[in-house]
Amino acid sequence: MLENQSVKEIQNNIKSRQISIKEIVEYYLDRIEKFNPDLNAIVLQKNRELIIKEAIEKDNIKEIDKPLNGLPIAIKDLTDVEGIKTTYGFPGSKNNQPKKNSLFVNRLIEKGVIIIGKTNTAELGVGGHTINRLFGPTSNVYDLSKSAGGSSGGASSAVAAGLLPFADGTDQMGSCRGPAAYANIYGFRPTPGLIPSDRSGQNLNLPILTTPGFFARNPKDMSILVDEIVGIDSFDKFSFDLDGSFKNQNISEKEFSSFKIGWLSNMNGNYIVEKDILEICETKLKDLEKINLRVENLKPKINTDILWKSWTTLRAKSIYEDTLAMNISDISSMTYQAIWEYNKGKEIKAEDLKIALDQKQECLNQINLIFENFDFLVLPSAQIFPFDKNVQFPKNISDKELDTYHRWLEVFVLSSLLELPTMTIPVGFNKNGMPIGMQIIGKNKDDLKLFSFASRYEDIFNFSKIKPKFIN
Repeated sequence: MLENQSVKEIQNNIKSRQISIKEIVEYYLDRIEKFNPDLNAIVLQKNRELIIKEAIEKDNIKEIDKPLNGLPIAIKDLTDVEGIKTTYGFPGSKNNQPKKNSLFVNRLIEKGVIIIGKTNTAELGVGGHTINRLFGPTSNVYDLSKSAGGSSGGASSAVAAGLLPFADGTDQMGSCRGPAAYANIYGFRPTPGLIPSDRSGQNLNLPILTTPGFFARNPKDMSILVDEIVGIDSFDKFSFDLDGSFKNQNISEKEFSSFKIGWLSNMNGNYIVEKDILEICETKLKDLEKINLRVENLKPKINTDILWKSWTTLRAKSIYEDTLAMNISDISSMTYQAIWEYNKGKEIKAEDLKIALDQKQECLNQINLIFENFDFLVLPSAQIFPFDKNVQFPKNISDKELDTYHRWLEVFVLSSLLELPTMTIPVGFNKNGMPIGMQIIGKNKDDLKLFSFASRYEDIFNFSKIKPKFIN
């Protein structure tokens, strides 16, 4: 009954009491019981009876006025929820009990959600593939032997399989955008600060590299979640408000057709991207041109070497400081990827940071010039199709050897370093039935405009109606 209902329809049915919260929660819990053993998307799940008890308590409240009342969610296992461990998928943190909720978790609870557990993550959140030594890998919903992407792969697979109506993630180097592409759903990295975060203990001289992000089968479902947790918070001096709501971003066909898009492709051949990915993206861009959108192939002047050097310096320093804050006693017990970042970050000095920040500004100046003539820029949402879920990271793309563990994620650096809101939208499948997406990149704080594009795009192409055979 609920499988084909939108989140808005479920909301309305709860409010009118056409369906009980208990029935909704049982529906999702039954799906988790059926599909999660193969997916390994949801971990640290609360006791079923306790979840249902909370649902019944909500049903017994006479007036239902909380916008997310009774909707279930599982929180990424990098984010703190009181009463549930935050393990980071790391054996050394397997008993870590947070003392308070993360800021946006408090907002979710205040709005009425039922938190049922955690979603799986890359170990310590480092790396673009959801695998760790505590829970193992998360499977791709279109091929259970393949990667779901990461580090928010648990959330993306859970949403794509209908185990949750929507989900949160975190995104530093594509951790929401990549998994969304691998699951044929929508993944959103907002402008940093739109979703407030507790930044106590963080080096405020570093730019914000990581932001909470979100997944849903379509932008309208996602907007209902995002609207309730955005906005300024006294605990986050970088947080800000937008003038408008996400769920009201409905535009006409004429307005949609007025958008001008710049296709960045593989950045003048500097990014290693599988040929089929570029071809699928370009086919979808041609479909957009057929409905009168203006699409231009760009040869950007941005120096990708400078972009990469700035990013890897700032990222390594950030991860190094995060590692110190976690008080990990034995650095050698971490993953190869985390040790790589730690060792690089340990050597970075103040003058190195100044160079990296100057490089960032140079790239930002170039991108701002491009945005003077375009509404959105577009890049693929992956450089490689889903790979074997049991490997830590791909070492080659199209027979070309990669020089670092994360070079296959380079396509995500532009948005992350330059603080640009970005939405992964589905664009199609390869001959093996594996999905891919592309990044729609907006100007800083143009998040609402980005949603308006994505919502109209889904109305036209209906990717959310395509379901993996695994769950049919």
